[in-house]
Amino acid sequence: MKNEIVQRLKKIEATLNEALPKTEDWSKKSFFDTPYHVSNQHFAPLLEINRDLMLRGGKRWRPLLLILSAELENASTKKAYQLIPLIEFIHTASLIHDDIEDNSQMRRGDLSVHLKYGVDSALNAGAWLYFHALSIINRYDGTELEKAQIYRFAISTISALHLGQAMDIKWHREPDYIPSACEYEAMISLKTGALSELAGKLGVFCETQDYKKAIQLGKILQNLGIAFQVLDDITNITDGNKGKNRGDDIVEGKKSLPVILHLEENPSDILRITKYFADAKMAGVDSDAVKDCITLLQSGVGIEKARDYAKKRLSFVSTGIQDMYGNSAAVKTLIEFIEYLNKV
Repeated sequence: MKNEIVQRLKKIEATLNEALPKTEDWSKKSFFDTPYHVSNQHFAPLLEINRDLMLRGGKRWRPLLLILSAELENASTKKAYQLIPLIEFIHTASLIHDDIEDNSQMRRGDLSVHLKYGVDSALNAGAWLYFHALSIINRYDGTELEKAQIYRFAISTISALHLGQAMDIKWHREPDYIPSACEYEAMISLKTGALSELAGKLGVFCETQDYKKAIQLGKILQNLGIAFQVLDDITNITDGNKGKNRGDDIVEGKKSLPVILHLEENPSDILRITKYFADAKMAGVDSDAVKDCITLLQSGVGIEKARDYAKKRLSFVSTGIQDMYGNSAAVKTLIEFIEYLNKV
């Protein structure tokens, strides 16, 4: 990774730590009036869980995408960095809730926080983090009209995340239902694409206040989130995602694009796959059901067709950015970053 990207990532980490600091005055950043006898120890359950997950790291590609989007406008990015916690905390909150709803065991190389701290504490901490993310807008260096538009962008994104998750939950609770590829695309455009779309919107809008241009770039970058989700689905089957167990999507009953495309080519495999999913849910990630399901999926063309789908999306993003902004240094940096993420 190029040094200039590394430097931006370091600044992103510093910004996140400042927005969720381990200091006595951190609560003032999110809370207004509290009863006199509420002390720092009472805030600790909210802070500890969220800082734990935040400090485990992550690619941070969403906040970096926000910064690189702002740089497309030849802007200073000072205002863009103020919005880093908004997008990353929304993402972090969604991970906490997703892991509870999916009964995921691992997240970023450690136990999922609901297993480490309890479902009740994790659920509450994740819900609070959504509100803390939105409170970042109150301190944003912009007009009230700008803040109102940023708030609308953020709220629509949070709503989209939850609609996408609702679709995903419904499908894995109905073992015999296999969504179409189009349905799956709609789901991940909400659940994953919405945050990359938000990154583009915020990056452009905070530096230009150009609503139409922000929407245009956001729609292009939505495809980036879609592509990376598909690549993530593939990796879960082939190599295992970093910090998670290989095949845990099978245990959770996820009808990912590789599964859907495999069944389009091999409809007679549906009974085998639904049985593997049911057995894996009972026996866990190290079971023969997971191994046999992976073997079956790797024997077909679903994985490669899903990979081709993701590559076409990434190509669309690169072309769309160049059509909007030409071949400036900022465009080249963003495209190089997209290519880097494709290899991670």
